[in-house]
Amino acid sequence: MTNLTPILTKFWDDPQSWTLETYRRNDGWKAFDKALKMEPAALVQMTKDSGLRGRGGAGFPTGMKWGFLPPPDGGPRYLVVNADESEPGTCKDIPLMMAAPQFLIEGVAITSYAIGCNHAFIYLRGEVVHVYRRLLRAVEEAYAAGLLGKNIMGSGFDLEVTVHAGAGAYICGEETALLDSLEGRRGQPRLKPPFPAVAGLYARPTVVNNVESIASVPPILLHGADWFADMGTEKSQGFGIFSLSGHVKNPGQYEAPLGITLRELLDMAGGMRDPQKKLKFWTPGGSSTPLFTDEHLDVPLDFESVGAAGSMLGTRALQIFDETTCVVRAVDRWTEFYKHESCGKCTPCREGTWWLKQITGRLENGQGSEEDLEKLLDICDNILGRAFCALGDGATSPITSSIQYFREEYIAHLTNGGCPFDRDASSLFAKDNVPA
Repeated sequence: MTNLTPILTKFWDDPQSWTLETYRRNDGWKAFDKALKMEPAALVQMTKDSGLRGRGGAGFPTGMKWGFLPPPDGGPRYLVVNADESEPGTCKDIPLMMAAPQFLIEGVAITSYAIGCNHAFIYLRGEVVHVYRRLLRAVEEAYAAGLLGKNIMGSGFDLEVTVHAGAGAYICGEETALLDSLEGRRGQPRLKPPFPAVAGLYARPTVVNNVESIASVPPILLHGADWFADMGTEKSQGFGIFSLSGHVKNPGQYEAPLGITLRELLDMAGGMRDPQKKLKFWTPGGSSTPLFTDEHLDVPLDFESVGAAGSMLGTRALQIFDETTCVVRAVDRWTEFYKHESCGKCTPCREGTWWLKQITGRLENGQGSEEDLEKLLDICDNILGRAFCALGDGATSPITSSIQYFREEYIAHLTNGGCPFDRDASSLFAKDNVPA
């Protein structure tokens, strides 16, 4: 597998890629026209048949999530698009909304029709003002063209789309915290059940999907469920956007079938930024997923294979670090992020992330003892599976995996009374300081 699959990224290099005119030149809104001639239940079944799984991290089957909605009762039901892209290293939804926002808008229209929704919301991270403006403009163009609003194209289907800018909190990437924020409350996870499909936004049946998940719906409808299912692997069908960043020659977005390997993606990206430096560690799905090393270069990047190798595919945020990087310092910075972003609702995460940061910071400065490594693992064990949402679990991943693969580097910090890296020379260890 060496071929990219430019579908959502097909015309990103067009000088006016974000306009409705450009989108229509590339078969835009043809899928929605096709959808209006179908039964909503058939659209849900098509999504199930395609094998599309959530592209926001969890990988839950999208069509199955739509199917969880209870039968219509005469009241409203909602679609909420999670565009609060906040995971460190994740940078796929923002460029997608900047370069081709109409993919998302058309996907919202098709999904809303499929689930019986007449008011959809796109919850965007508030700091990205430029994306917010572009998304608003895309919605305006769709309204002006009669693709949104009342009695769309004479079909009798009404749809209003609201773009909402959040205040910038990582916790609002969790779907129920996002719903609370959208309702004007403090963004904190809700107790489940009830799940959003039963009682979500304004206590009404709600579907919450990631940007890329919804944007993938128009191509699936246009080309067929079998077309999508033929890409990827048996259980992880389709394509996805892989975000390469860090010590790679050509960082960026690489749209490819699921199951491609990092070795293949690195070849396409021109290899490591410095060919003389070896790959040391990398994240397969953002900083909240357990680290991989160069031993995992040939692990197929699909949900099952990555899981079997001990990590998670997550958001396919491939952060690449070469041998000049101090893994302890990287983990310390990630731990600081999770401590800062903890909403404080549950004790394991609120207290646990604070203590994790105290210990990793101490180790990075060469203080403490080897017993602190066991204390770190003990705290992680008390957070994992006991926090109110996945933020606590994510905070433990870089710590436990880095100790698994780079325990000697932690010990070297203690032996040397500080970080053993010669940062000016960008070398890993001074030769005399390499632990035996």
